[in-house]
Amino acid sequence: MTKPDYVYVTYIATTPQKAWQALVDTDMMREWWVDPVAGCARVNVSDWRPGSRWEHTRADGSGTVDIVGKVVESTPPRRLVFTWARPGDAEDDAKHSRVTFDVEPYGKDLVRLTVTHDELAGDLQMLEGISGGWPKVLSNLKTFLESGRGLPRSGPAT
Repeated sequence: MTKPDYVYVTYIATTPQKAWQALVDTDMMREWWVDPVAGCARVNVSDWRPGSRWEHTRADGSGTVDIVGKVVESTPPRRLVFTWARPGDAEDDAKHSRVTFDVEPYGKDLVRLTVTHDELAGDLQMLEGISGGWPKVLSNLKTFLESGRGLPRSGPAT
């Protein structure tokens, strides 16, 4: 077994169903999948069925796609797995990494969310980007699920 390249664990005062909904609903994503410094919102667009394509797009209406991949596993409300690649690498499976969201009940009123981003195949630039990006995005997800709103945005809201 190889060591994952990146793992982030957080505990959120929510239900597995609400956490799952936030992961797959584009309207909810606009509120939390945001870099609070840059202020740029993103959404993940897919039907979330195994084998389906997904796109990580800017929510500003520009149609800009930043990341693409395929849904590997979708087991509501517990597990979502998809590949992750730059659009120019979409057809080269060797250049895809993998993201796994594991949603587990923890005690009576909490969820443990574990995000694993692995198979980066030595892509240090991608590892650096996701190492800075995931903590911001997942902190915002936690804030959104616990308060109903994301973190304040200091940059332009898109």
